[in-house]
Amino acid sequence: MPPPDAAVTFGSFNLTSKVGGETIRLWRAALDATPGSRLLVKSKSIADDATRRSVLARLAAGGIDPTRVETLAYTATQAEHFALYGRVHVALDTTPYNETTTTCEALWMGVPVVTLEGDRHAARVGASLLGAAGCGGWIARTPDEFAAIAASLARDRARLAEFRAQARTRLRASPLLDTAAYGARFHAALRQAWRDSCAPQASPASP
Repeated sequence: MPPPDAAVTFGSFNLTSKVGGETIRLWRAALDATPGSRLLVKSKSIADDATRRSVLARLAAGGIDPTRVETLAYTATQAEHFALYGRVHVALDTTPYNETTTTCEALWMGVPVVTLEGDRHAARVGASLLGAAGCGGWIARTPDEFAAIAASLARDRARLAEFRAQARTRLRASPLLDTAAYGARFHAALRQAWRDSCAPQASPASP
């Protein structure tokens, strides 16, 4: 958990290729709704200085002050990567291409994730993961709601500390980590697909 006197830090450890205009507008709204907050962006692509400058330029063009942004690239070990979640209060999802692995990582490390529910598979992964994790309250249906949820979480340090302390217990008890049930559902879906493919096809009606 970040120190009690640390500025609110929103984070994204996702691919920077997912950070487009829609995502930047969401992140700016969250930052604007949380005065004094900062944004930590970690991505392997930032190891390339030209890419780092491009990302910062995109953020600036979208109205995010570069002085509020910190960028990080590689860490030497996976343990160091996970330790960086200790600097993040709230993780912000990307849209319309959501995070997957990084959402699960953040939750496992006790960091809430705010997502915007979209209208296609790639834009609904975050909602699916958070719903399965029992964190449906962090799913926004509109950009304004996204900013409001992010700001509300950021202000409630006690709530953040409680989630960080209980996250793994909650996740282990949730459908998100119920691998046996997931396997059973997947097997049932495959069996049904096979039955459907083997079913006699109706002949076209005669004219």
